[in-house]
This record gives sequence, structure tokens and C-alpha cells, in this order.
Amino acid sequence: MHIALCNEVLQPMPFAQQCAVAAALGYDGLEVAPFTLAEDPMAITDAQAAAFARQAQDHGLVISGLHWLLVAPAGLSIVSADAAQRERTTAVMERLVELCALMGGKYLVHGSPKQRSVPAGESLATALDRARACLARAARRAEACDVTYCIEPLSTRETDLINTVAAATALVEQIGSPAFKTMIDCSAAGQVESESIAALMARWMPTGHIAHVQVNDPNRRGPGQGELAFAPILRELQRQQAAGHYRGIVAVEPFDYVPDGMGSAARAIGYLRGLLQGLDAHA
Repeated sequence: MHIALCNEVLQPMPFAQQCAVAAALGYDGLEVAPFTLAEDPMAITDAQAAAFARQAQDHGLVISGLHWLLVAPAGLSIVSADAAQRERTTAVMERLVELCALMGGKYLVHGSPKQRSVPAGESLATALDRARACLARAARRAEACDVTYCIEPLSTRETDLINTVAAATALVEQIGSPAFKTMIDCSAAGQVESESIAALMARWMPTGHIAHVQVNDPNRRGPGQGELAFAPILRELQRQQAAGHYRGIVAVEPFDYVPDGMGSAARAIGYLRGLLQGLDAHA
């Protein structure tokens, strides 16, 4: 099972140092937040994107994908009543798809709760229609670039638009693109879903709609730093991989770094690798 680290955990290290640290800790890749690479990710050139890929490769890593897509540049929204703002946002999404491919990434995770929450005074249905149109365009660009664009279900504490795997899957089916999928974030799922994360995987992964998994605790710390048990989750992932229902990477994405970014990253990979060794030994 390949495990990536979300690179913002290692800020403010330069990217090359992030790669060195992640490799030394035992990660297979970095899942990159574009705002960590440039104040305005739209200023990243094709050549610079390829250079980031080479830096990862030089340390034996891959850039597995991108996440936290719409943090920068400022003023983005896929639900705004302002059509020009949505057009600008969609152009950013399309360029990020291109950058992901240039960096060797295989997927993008669209969380960005502040840029998709329903505007005051507007209906959920209207916001969802606008979001669907923007995401459909990103999916078409993802098809052309041979990457997968994932809409991330997030908890209701973060956004009021697309909170469950079921809601995200409905959107996936409506858009109907082979390059548009959803994913499971353990922290969000642990807060809002009515069934266990292992049960979610067993139910939804065979549909082919789940393309990515992020591991973190509902308390927003790294795996192993809360009450959520990850052995059943990893066991189910192994089953789904063996059945051919899941081919993605697993990314560590804590939000609350305890004791700090480095310590959180080190504890997470040690915990996960230990669980996997135990599962393999038991099997």
C-alpha cells in the first residue's frame, strides 16, 4: 500500500527539503497543496511544474496528486452568483489539472470548503447547479490530461455543500465523466457518516466511484492520534485492492499538528506501517 504525505504538514520547508524529509520518514510520495509552491499557483510554468516532479523523483518519491486547490489565488468560488467569478475559478481548476499532469500526479482532490459553501440568501439547489457546471468543465480537462478529479465530501462544520459520500456519488453520476470521481476523507467521514468508514468503503468502492482516500482522525489530528481505529480501515482497503476496486494511494492529511508538523508526519507513517505489518503477519 503506497502512502503519501500532504506536503503542507512540512511547511515552511522548501519543497526539496520536504521531499528529503518525507522520503527519510518512509513515505512513497507527496500530495501537494498548490499554494505551498507559489503565492499564486497560476504563475507556475510548465517547466517549473516538471522541475517539481524531478525534485520528488530525485528523492525516490512521486507527486501523487494535488489538494487544497482553491486557496490561492484569492477570490475564487464555484457557487458565486457572479458568472465572471465562476469562470475565473473554473479556469484556475483547469490549469491545476494541467499542472497536476505535468508534475506526474494522478488525481486532484477538490475540497476547498470556503469556495463552495452556499452564498447567503441562495438555495442549495442553485449552488449545486453552479458547482456542477464548474466541476464538469474540470472533469473534461482531466479526461484530456489523463488524471482524475475528485470531489471531496466534507463535514458540515466546514461547508453545507456535499457532505457525504452518497451526495458526492450522486454528483459523480450526474456529471458522468470517467475522470470525475469522489473520495473518502476519514476525518470528515468520521464526523458525518452514519456508518463506519470500513463499511463505507465496502459499500462504495465496488461502484468504481471512489478514487482516493485521506487518512486522519475526526479530531483533525493524524491517524493514531485519536479514537478512530485504523486497522479495520486498512484491512478493508486491502480487501478492496485485492478485488480490484481500489487502485489509489492513501494520503496522510492531519490538520492539527501534534507535537508539530514533523512529529505528526513521523508518528502517522510509523503507526500506519506498523498496522500494515500486523495485518500482513496475521494474513
